[in-house]
Amino acid sequence: MKIRFATEEDSAALLKIYEQYIDTPITFECSLPSEQAFAGRIAAIGREYPYLVCEEAGQAIGYAYAHRQMEREAYQWNAELSVYLDRSFTGRGIGPKLYCALMEILCLQGVKMVYGGVTGANVQSERMHLRLGFHCIGTYRRTGYKCGAWHDVSWFEKEIAPHEAAPRPFVPIGRFTDEELKSILAAYNEA
Repeated sequence: MKIRFATEEDSAALLKIYEQYIDTPITFECSLPSEQAFAGRIAAIGREYPYLVCEEAGQAIGYAYAHRQMEREAYQWNAELSVYLDRSFTGRGIGPKLYCALMEILCLQGVKMVYGGVTGANVQSERMHLRLGFHCIGTYRRTGYKCGAWHDVSWFEKEIAPHEAAPRPFVPIGRFTDEELKSILAAYNEA
């Protein structure tokens, strides 16, 4: 397995993975975006935050990304994480590996807290968050309607870096050298 940064050219492969979840409450998106729109998302997120893809034998089998948790300036030290795996590759430790790589990069960027939203139907994701040291901080009850039912979303949080009295501002991912970022991913590719 190899973890690398996603590019817009990965949009078709990643969209095939995401499509596996469109008719489930795991995502609250109700229709599959176009390949062009998905490529735009990868590019937009990738300008500021890590967007990773995991490959096996050159085939994308999962992806994960981070994005700003809330818009106001005072929230710049937080990030929300998402991970999607090809269903035939779940249960092999790929999700936690992607999450850990994201968190290490986010630490480099100055992020202190990370969050993950999990629908009640996604027990595997809840377990992953808890195994990785996240804590459930609350649940939005019946907050999304999809697949003929109302669904709860539980929010998980984890502190990934100390909170200093005067933190340096968040650093967009593009300000780091390829060597700095690739050295982080290399550790996950060797494991």
